[in-house]
Amino acid sequence: MSLSINTNTSEMIALQTLDATQTSLSKTENAVSTGKSVATAADGPAAFGIAQQMSGNIAGQTAVNSGLSFAAQVVSGTSDAANQIITLLQGLQGAITNLGNDSGSPTSLGQDATEITGYLAQIDTIARNATFNGVNLLAGASTDGSGITSQTLNYVTGLQGDTQSVSGFNSTIATEITGATVSGSATASMSEALGLAMGGSAGANATANVFVTYSANSGTGSLSTAFGSTVSDQVAAMIKQVQVAITAMTNVTSTLGNASNLIASMTTYGTTVSDDLTAGVGALTDANMAAESAQLTSLQTKQSLAIKSLTIANGQSQNILQLFQ
Repeated sequence: MSLSINTNTSEMIALQTLDATQTSLSKTENAVSTGKSVATAADGPAAFGIAQQMSGNIAGQTAVNSGLSFAAQVVSGTSDAANQIITLLQGLQGAITNLGNDSGSPTSLGQDATEITGYLAQIDTIARNATFNGVNLLAGASTDGSGITSQTLNYVTGLQGDTQSVSGFNSTIATEITGATVSGSATASMSEALGLAMGGSAGANATANVFVTYSANSGTGSLSTAFGSTVSDQVAAMIKQVQVAITAMTNVTSTLGNASNLIASMTTYGTTVSDDLTAGVGALTDANMAAESAQLTSLQTKQSLAIKSLTIANGQSQNILQLFQ
């Protein structure tokens, strides 16, 4: 092997080895610091591209899950309100039944009218307050500043944009009610939609009940002739009217129960999809930390040896001086 001061092949080989080791060491250190074996497209174009698409799906599924959570709250809150209204209707049935006992006393009927209207006011208030971020499924449409902006709950159930909806029950309830005055209007109050009141609106309580005609001047009342000509017929028809209203509200709770079950199922499935997507991205991009740690130790050792070899190679040219002494 010849000695040359112009061409030091040992130095070139040592330098190439050091450069290669430094490149591998830099990649390994990056994997250790980030926890990812594919952090950029340069690390693996195909894996990086697929991971980015899957990450977009994760973001989409997160939005779906958030929407389902909101829908669940709306349905749950509306169901609670509907159940409370059913309880009030049951109390109202007792008050209506008592009208038969007070039919001969206009003063007593006037007091009954106040009690009945009180029940209806509670029903309207509960329905109106079952508003969640502007969505109300009970009180109907309102433009009077009550905060109700929508009668329909729309929510996305999957990544592909599939949607479900729960429509407001006000008009549906009105069409189920028979007998006393029913407006069927989407802007009617809940008590009016139930066929129990008159003069209400989605944003305000009903002004009168349909059972007892009340005179504010005298404080007396009389049974409405719309339910029959005799006290017996009137009371029986009134009780039936309340029972029909209870049935209508029970149908509401059934619909809400079905919607709640669907939302719960899609929430569970959505969580599973999100977890699967996250695991998939991890499988494509996450570094094996045990392997990277071992690789880091190996490369650091190689780096030290390469530096030592380069030092030795650089010293060979100095040996030539010994020949001229």
